[in-house]
Amino acid sequence: QVQLVESGGGLVQAGGSLRLSCTASGRTFSRYYMGWFRQAPGKEREFVAAIAWSTGRPYYTDSVKGRFTISRDNAKNTMYLQMNSLKPEDTAVYYCASKLLYGGYAIVNSYNYWGQGTQVTVSS
Repeated sequence: QVQLVESGGGLVQAGGSLRLSCTASGRTFSRYYMGWFRQAPGKEREFVAAIAWSTGRPYYTDSVKGRFTISRDNAKNTMYLQMNSLKPEDTAVYYCASKLLYGGYAIVNSYNYWGQGTQVTVSS
């Protein structure tokens, strides 16, 4: 089992920044990717960013490229999402997730473990 705990959400004005953190515990050695997803009210959960844990290679959805940066700290078993130039359409609950197998890093249902989510609200 893997436990994931997110933090860092909050309320920010458009154009502002937030940094989300996700700390993993448990059987973390077997993960291949960790990712960030978000879900706005009335919408499906969608992929935001992922990172291949061993190499640090990042992956982003087009709408956040150039604004968000995903990173990880192996020693702290923690993943981050630095979000800059935030827009009202970024408002959502953000979830971190862990995936055991290679491939399909943007597919929601391919992730094995999920955190409880943290709210990000961007006001206009």
